[in-house]
Amino acid sequence: MTSRAGKKTAPPARGDTADQSRPRPSLSPELIVEACLELLEAEGADALTFRRIGTRLGADHTALYRHFRNKDDLLLAVADRLLEESLEGFESGADWRETLRTLLIRVRMVYLSHPRAAVLSTVRITRRPAEMRVIETILAALAQAGFPPGQAVPHYRALVDFMLSWSCMEATYSSLDPAARQADESAWTGTYTAVPATTHPHIAAAAPYLAAVEDEANFRFALDLMLTAIAAHAPQEGGRT
Repeated sequence: MTSRAGKKTAPPARGDTADQSRPRPSLSPELIVEACLELLEAEGADALTFRRIGTRLGADHTALYRHFRNKDDLLLAVADRLLEESLEGFESGADWRETLRTLLIRVRMVYLSHPRAAVLSTVRITRRPAEMRVIETILAALAQAGFPPGQAVPHYRALVDFMLSWSCMEATYSSLDPAARQADESAWTGTYTAVPATTHPHIAAAAPYLAAVEDEANFRFALDLMLTAIAAHAPQEGGRT
């Protein structure tokens, strides 16, 4: 390599960044998690390696091991970061149903804003502070409804598993090739509206309504169904919805 003055300059060592004069950031768990999220959403799970994250941060990838034992440890931190994001500015309310409704909607919205991370995160148990706060908030709301711990837990699991499953499904769908998504979405206004009533009378009758369903409204509708059912069982509600 030759400079403009004609002097020979040594090439950068393999694996080094081109601009060696730039100061390298001071690594922290938060910085690493943010870089992991960015890389994951930009290039997908296959690109997620310590070496690639280190390159993105302008740091030696071995330095990441000072903060995370391995890739799985890092992924659990990423999962907890999504929950932490959903809790930003959140406060429990006086109405236990509204507390649960608001919290679960917020968590789902964060997952949909990071779909590739959500696909990996929704099936994990992070064992970290944000997850514990979410669990504590939900159990506290159910206790407010009058459920003792033994009854609160299955209601908690039903609610959370519903939200996680729904979010994972939507996140996976949003990660599909755009052409595949377009083909699936057009089926409601194309294929199903053309189904003959002679062979599928119920589909034919419902076709206009199937095409009109919106994901956001449908999630909230299903969540409200669950909360209404829980309220019907709640001791404080006296079995009333």
